[in-house]
Order: sequence, then structure tokens, then C-alpha cells
Amino acid sequence: MIRLIARVLRVLNSEAAPSQISLALCFSLIAGFTPLMSMHNVVVLLLVLLIRVNLASFLLGLVAFSGIAYLLDPLFHLAGLALLTATPLEGLWTTLYNTALFRIARLNNTLVLGSLVISLVLFLPAYFLFNTAVVRYRGTVLAWVRTTRIAQIIKLSKLYKTYESLSFLGERP
Repeated sequence: MIRLIARVLRVLNSEAAPSQISLALCFSLIAGFTPLMSMHNVVVLLLVLLIRVNLASFLLGLVAFSGIAYLLDPLFHLAGLALLTATPLEGLWTTLYNTALFRIARLNNTLVLGSLVISLVLFLPAYFLFNTAVVRYRGTVLAWVRTTRIAQIIKLSKLYKTYESLSFLGERP
């Protein structure tokens, strides 16, 4: 638990842009809420690797949202069931089910469809929420921690100066 908190703080205190962290968390929302071995998660993973997002945020969010998904499974099931049994959409589902891609994607499963639709609906609001949270954290909490006496003592130590002089080795171009 302490290690997880340390990783979250490391990501929040990193030099990554808040938008990179927020976008990674939103992609992990989709991958975490939906069953892991789904075809759309391959698309999400490709987007994470192609778009410049914080990979550590994605992995941490994936763990967190996968845990939350188990609690929300009844809601996902109800949403998927409502969509799949809606009379106006019956023709759409019949047409889609006759395509191989739809059956491979398992979107005829109430849990897969419900979790995917809910995560897609939450994507944009979650992005703005996460972005605001990261900016506020960096503006208030991180700024306060940097002004504390213990932080100033650590920054003056030889170990910290050595760390800073070698920190460029871990950076990506």
C-alpha cells in the first residue's frame, strides 16, 4: 500500500504535463472498467503507446479502475442489458451481430457493452476532473511541501545533489 502511494506521488510530482497524466488515467478508465481481454482494449493500448501519455499513470489507473470495476459490475450489467433489450435498437443489434467483428468484440455481452458505454461516457468529464485535480495538487500541496524545512534540508544534502546530477540519464529524448 505504501509503495502504491509512493508511485502515485512520484507520478504527480513528475515533470509530466497534467494533460498527459489525465489522458493516461482516462484510457485506464476504459481498460480497467471493461473486461481486460476485450478487443477494444487492444485499441486503447495502441493509443496509449502511440499518443504521448504517462505510462506509469496508465498502469496505476488500470489497477485502480479494475478494482473499482468489480464493485460497479451490477451497474454495467444493467446498462448493457438496457441497451441490448431496447426495442428501438433491436434492428441495429441484429445487423451488428451478423458481422464477425461485432461477435469477436463480444459487444453482445451485457457486461462488456455496459462497461464500455459507461466508460466512454465518463471519458471526457473524467479528463477534466483529473486535469483539474493534478493542477490543483501541484499548485497547493506540492508547493507547500517544497517550502517545508525538511524538504529544504533534503535538497541541500549531497545525496540529493548527486541524484539531480544523474537524473538526466533516465530521461527520454
